[in-house]
Amino acid sequence: QLQLVESGGGLVQPGGSLRLSCAASGFTLDYYVIGWFRQAPGKEREGVSCISSSGPMYEDSVKGRFTISRDNARKTVYLQMNSLKPEDTAVYYCAAVVTTFRGVCRTDWSYAYWGQGTQVTVSS
Repeated sequence: QLQLVESGGGLVQPGGSLRLSCAASGFTLDYYVIGWFRQAPGKEREGVSCISSSGPMYEDSVKGRFTISRDNARKTVYLQMNSLKPEDTAVYYCAAVVTTFRGVCRTDWSYAYWGQGTQVTVSS
């Protein structure tokens, strides 16, 4: 059974850092694009970043502050978040989609598998 489990969320002060993990089970990451998304209270879910065999992609809101990486052997994708701002507060989700596309990934694709989310709160 394909499953994604996020971890690493928590409370952090503005300017601080967190590293989120997305652990996959039931499949190997090799043929999947993994995306990170977030949903703040009262707002729609938005894409944050994704990573494919061609490399990472970042939405403008996090470019230069967040770094996505993947360890296929550990079947885990990470999201290193630095210089966090209060507006980064949200539930963060990882999601997976299988693809043979070899170009840069996008967060507006139809991701088929989703984790349960982890809360990130940036507040002083």
